[in-house]
Amino acid sequence: MGRRKTIDWDAVLEAAERVSATQGSSAMTIDGVAEAAGISKGGVQSCYANKEALIEAMLDRWALLYDSQIEQVGVRPGNGRDAINAHVTVTANETAASRSKSAALFGALLQSPDPLKWTQAWYAKRVADIDLRTSEGRGLRLAFLATEGVFLLRFCGFIKIDEDEWKDIFEDIKGVLG
Repeated sequence: MGRRKTIDWDAVLEAAERVSATQGSSAMTIDGVAEAAGISKGGVQSCYANKEALIEAMLDRWALLYDSQIEQVGVRPGNGRDAINAHVTVTANETAASRSKSAALFGALLQSPDPLKWTQAWYAKRVADIDLRTSEGRGLRLAFLATEGVFLLRFCGFIKIDEDEWKDIFEDIKGVLG
């Protein structure tokens, strides 16, 4: 009897990210991911039952990477200022490959409402410790929204921003934080 083949779940996630980034989120189907991963449709479904489960796994993997980057910056729990500073820093310093994966993931989210709930909860957690009754809290909110806005504008292709301008923008955002 032959050895049973195993499927590398991370390779399936990488294939899904690649399909979404290069062909657009509408191409990220179970069939499209299977072809990109070099496995059968059933192989993809043995890992992830459906597209929503695949997207949620992509989100979970992205969140682990984000959390490890935040830990490297050194955030004190419950401190909104530190959390927003860390978010701005991590976003500003993302690599082109990481930004491409993030943008592809956001595109995939627009196709599926269930993982959207995951994303809404993730964003709510990012701003949970900001006291909007203070001018500092409102500045933190503004810095957070500016960070997310410039990311989406750049990677949806709405505004052309080169690396130098990207750095300048984040210096401006950090200036709002003081």
